[in-house]
Amino acid sequence: MWVFPAVVKMKPNVDNNKVLIFSGAGVSAESGLDTFRGSGGFWYTYRIQDVASLAGWRTDPEYVLEFYNERKQGILEAEPNAAHKAIAKLEEKYEVVVVTQNIDDLHERAGSSQVIHLHGEITKARSSWDDSLVYDIGEQLFNLNDTCEEGNPLRPHVVWFGEQPYHMDMAKYHFKTAARVLVIGTSLEVLPAASLVNFGRHHAEKIIVNMELDRKNKPYGYRWFLG
Repeated sequence: MWVFPAVVKMKPNVDNNKVLIFSGAGVSAESGLDTFRGSGGFWYTYRIQDVASLAGWRTDPEYVLEFYNERKQGILEAEPNAAHKAIAKLEEKYEVVVVTQNIDDLHERAGSSQVIHLHGEITKARSSWDDSLVYDIGEQLFNLNDTCEEGNPLRPHVVWFGEQPYHMDMAKYHFKTAARVLVIGTSLEVLPAASLVNFGRHHAEKIIVNMELDRKNKPYGYRWFLG
């Protein structure tokens, strides 16, 4: 006797008017913001465990806040570049969803209206104990004495190593429903965020634009343009 599951999970339909942009630090590099893993990037200057981990925060929160205040000041001084503006201009013809690994707000400042930040946002702070308590602090720098409404210290609203990215399910949905996927400025080395490219549909147009890319990281079905 045949037994059929009570619920069959169907793949969502592809929206022929949807463009999915998956961006990394390389997009903001032209605005003068250093990348993390590239030549001369932050991880060549700072120890990851000191400034981007829960252990580093517990050991020396003041040092961690100094690091992110320096990043924030650089972001506040930066301006959207031609890539940010071109992505925003696509909204004149398409539904555009930007899924970014970047913590800056340059996509928004360029005019993009649907931006999903996987690794958090430098313009926000959150409770060190309750992830749901997130505060939009705008241009304000991080202060060691700032606390949430429950009296716990505020930390940058940024995903550290060992923590899970935000909005992964939402990002997967948009990858699955986009007719065109453009991956730009990312090494595709940071997991699990990089795994999202595998959710692009087989018959979608899928392109990677990057200055460099390890061949082993090039996902199946994507065309790669160097530049």
